[in-house]
Amino acid sequence: MVNLNGEIVSSTTTLSNTNRSFLYGDGVFETIKIVNDKVLFLEEHYFRLVSSMRIVRMEIPMNFTMEYFEEQILNLAKATNCSQSCKARITVFRNDGGLYSPETNTVSFIIQTNPIENPSYQLNQSSYEVELYKDFLVTKQLLSTIKTTNKIINVTGSIFAKENDFQNCLLLNTDKNVIEALNGNIFMLIGDKLITPALSEGCLNGIMRKQILKIAKKIENIEVIEGVISPFDLQKADELFITNVIVGIQPITKYRKKEFTSTLAIKLNEKLNELIQ
Repeated sequence: MVNLNGEIVSSTTTLSNTNRSFLYGDGVFETIKIVNDKVLFLEEHYFRLVSSMRIVRMEIPMNFTMEYFEEQILNLAKATNCSQSCKARITVFRNDGGLYSPETNTVSFIIQTNPIENPSYQLNQSSYEVELYKDFLVTKQLLSTIKTTNKIINVTGSIFAKENDFQNCLLLNTDKNVIEALNGNIFMLIGDKLITPALSEGCLNGIMRKQILKIAKKIENIEVIEGVISPFDLQKADELFITNVIVGIQPITKYRKKEFTSTLAIKLNEKLNELIQ
């Protein structure tokens, strides 16, 4: 089952072949974690979604409040019997009509849910090797910081990673600086400095990125920096890890010939679980 515009319908329901998200990538989305009938980081998800809608000039319906957003997600989670631990994706797309130039800026939405085995964040410390993905570069612009339904760089990067037996790849911007992983933000620890790319570098304005920044700033003897990470910095790092809302923190164990520890990642993961309890 899925939630289509507030109505729970069969998951075999098909969207129109003139759907603008399908034809032009004319949509934005949020991937959300639900634990014990609660949408984690509700306010951050809601405001990022409506901000994304404004950026791409979609009309925001009057009834699309944070309470409505929460209600629609939880209704589907309950209907699919996974409200104790699941991930949900809400995709908002511009309604049919027009070519590149749309006939309307009104929108529709669809919500999907999938169960997650563990409600708490589990730190996976098994082998996790990454490489740079150099085929395509991410532009340093506002669109790069939001989640649109045009994710072809992430798709081709994932194929590259699979073909070369890497667990993930790191994306570069047009200045050839590291900005994020295929599925989340990147953090690098060098000495007592925890560095993550600034939003001006073109990285995703990640919800988990915000939480980790808040948590890390409260840890003694750690200086938190939003700045620039060059590929040369990676081999100087003590730790590298990826963050997203579903996984939480994913330590990177190897980049080329350099192997990394995960001491800070373990500490941050403990504090993250305290935050969601």
